[in-house]
Amino acid sequence: MNAEKIVVVTQKTRLEGLLDRFNTRAQAKFWIEHMGIDFADYDREHDTYRRAVDEVRRRAEGFERKVQLLDRSFLPSFLFAPQDVVVAVGRDGLVVNAAKYAGACPIVAVNPDPARWDGILLPFSPATLGRGVQAVLEGRSVEKRVTMAEVKTNDGQSLVAFNDFLIGRKDQVSARYALTWHGRREAQSSSGILVSTGAGSTGWLASTRHMAQSVARLLLPKAPALPDLRLAWDDPRLAFVVREPHASRSAGARIGAGLIAAGESLVVESQMPEGGAIFSDGVQEDALEFGAGCVATVAASSRHARLVMDPRASARGGDTLRRVG
Repeated sequence: MNAEKIVVVTQKTRLEGLLDRFNTRAQAKFWIEHMGIDFADYDREHDTYRRAVDEVRRRAEGFERKVQLLDRSFLPSFLFAPQDVVVAVGRDGLVVNAAKYAGACPIVAVNPDPARWDGILLPFSPATLGRGVQAVLEGRSVEKRVTMAEVKTNDGQSLVAFNDFLIGRKDQVSARYALTWHGRREAQSSSGILVSTGAGSTGWLASTRHMAQSVARLLLPKAPALPDLRLAWDDPRLAFVVREPHASRSAGARIGAGLIAAGESLVVESQMPEGGAIFSDGVQEDALEFGAGCVATVAASSRHARLVMDPRASARGGDTLRRVG
């Protein structure tokens, strides 16, 4: 790969978030200790993370490419070049967020604090980062290809998701909309439609099965266990579930779940005068307005996330991934 730039994506620590809120370390410390929380843990986390970022930067600079540090908050407005190598240093959620904006760029994910974070999506440490970057530059990287979901609206909005979309409302009031699926149209009132990728199929989507199982056993104590709906990360299909549909004279509950195959789409027309929204990956700030007259079309994206795996772990068969919970 003829990469000219390595983009190191970082995120704020809890301490930095407190400093944004309280302006000074002393005020932040007073507040945390007043709440009965150990402030020293905030210091330890911050110091460990900053040491990891410094080491990642030094090792990245060793490849004699331009290195640019990018805070997570700037991802939506940053323009990645197709030849960029993305290095994400932080929690699993940072990788999910970076994948939505990095396009086809390979992502080398680093766990800065293994004692604190499991790092399901973080196969590298600061010390082993070089193996991943070197493999990408030499065109021999082992990668997980992840199908992403995309929503487009009739008013020109668009958004992608690594794990899932929730089509509903900004508050807890029932969402009202008309759903079109396989040629059938139904007006519905529910707590929203969850649309999941393969990467998200063992997370939020799985919780809907747990709920259904609990209700089934309440009514039938000996009800058999429901099977898991688990899709591979590169499965071209998406799954959707209508959450808590309410049947009434004006709303139905016949279309409750389905698989969106490659080339298919789910169409949802908002019937909400205000408050409607489409959320990506559970991030409230990462959402589209979904008011009355807005029509959303959801399908698998033509883009795929590229997660670089540790070549040594892959050789041992250790590259199995599961969805971030």
